[in-house]
Amino acid sequence: QVQLVESGGGLVQPGGSLRLSCVASGSSISIYTMGWYLQTPGKQRELVARITFGGSTNYADSVKGRFTISRDRAKNTVYLQMNSLKREDTAVYYCNGYPPFTSWGQGTQVTVSS
Repeated sequence: QVQLVESGGGLVQPGGSLRLSCVASGSSISIYTMGWYLQTPGKQRELVARITFGGSTNYADSVKGRFTISRDRAKNTVYLQMNSLKREDTAVYYCNGYPPFTSWGQGTQVTVSS
C-alpha cells in the first residue's frame, strides 16, 4: 500500500508563502491523479488542487491564481506552492489520489495569522 507523508506547513503571515510536499512510498504514484485537500475543524476534507498523470491541473475557485500543484515523478512527490496566503487558508492539508486510493497521512498544519 502507498504511504503518504505531508510536510512543509507552518505559521505564516497573511500574504506569505509556503511550499507543501507529499512524499509517497511503497509504490509509484506516477499513474495517479493526485490531489491536495484541506480540512478545518468540524468539516469534511475538500479538494483544493489536483494534477493528472499528464500534468493537467485544476483548482478550487478559492485558490486559483494563488496555489500551484506540481509533481516530480522521479522523487515520487507532489508539491503545493501556496502564495498570497489568506487567513481562511488556515487548515490541515493532506494529499491523496483523486479519488483517494490509500490511507490518509497525518497532514500538515498551515496557519495564516499575523
